[in-house]
Amino acid sequence: MRIAAVSYLNARPLIYGLDRDSHIQLSLDVPSKLIDQLRSATADIALLPTIDYQRLPNLKLIPAGGIGSDGPTLTVRIFAHEPIEKIRALACDPDSHTSIALARIILAERFNVFPELVDLSNATDRRDQAMLLIGDKVVCEEPPNCRHQYDLGEQWKQLTGLPFVFAIWTARADVDLGDLPTRLEKAKQDGLNHVEELIEQYAKPRGWPTKLARQYLTNYLKFDIGEPQIRAIEKFHQLAAKHHLIDRPHPLQIHKM
Repeated sequence: MRIAAVSYLNARPLIYGLDRDSHIQLSLDVPSKLIDQLRSATADIALLPTIDYQRLPNLKLIPAGGIGSDGPTLTVRIFAHEPIEKIRALACDPDSHTSIALARIILAERFNVFPELVDLSNATDRRDQAMLLIGDKVVCEEPPNCRHQYDLGEQWKQLTGLPFVFAIWTARADVDLGDLPTRLEKAKQDGLNHVEELIEQYAKPRGWPTKLARQYLTNYLKFDIGEPQIRAIEKFHQLAAKHHLIDRPHPLQIHKM
């Protein structure tokens, strides 16, 4: 079984031990590239950004695990020199389709702001340009002198009252999963039982303070997918369609565990 996931710290509990499973071929990439692996059938299952579920037909969600939050995320944040109401451009980290869509929804729904989007590599020092950063770089490469910061998980919670799901295990509908969902569930539990090992191996070498990494993996992040998370994904897709980020969403196909 060919599995595609991301190399960020937030995915490590979900893929714990999968690289040692002789029945699994694991590949790692940035979130935005995973949909291409499902589209080209070079992967059978991927830890897919939730927005991308609506951008490729014939997919099914596997509720064996995902990357989410129920409030602040710590690692999906907008940094700005000025209050968000004064922002006219947003320099976006292109690695995450979901985070960019979430930023556009939050800015529109909560602040009535519709900024021009530019690639992060083209960011300038304009006072009215904010930055959207995701992943490890938020902690290890935080931009200086940004007085205004907005955690998108926290903003989503205030907007909807729901948790948020950034990515979830997703398979092509024609793939016979066999016992893979059970093995993914076990990998998640094993990963959460080895948080200290993950911190030593993946967080500290990247510059994470140990205490913060522990809080991130055990408090900020939520890895289970239940009924509230499914409702949150559906709400996210509805708002994405409202703001013309996707076409009219089709119903979720969910693999029964």
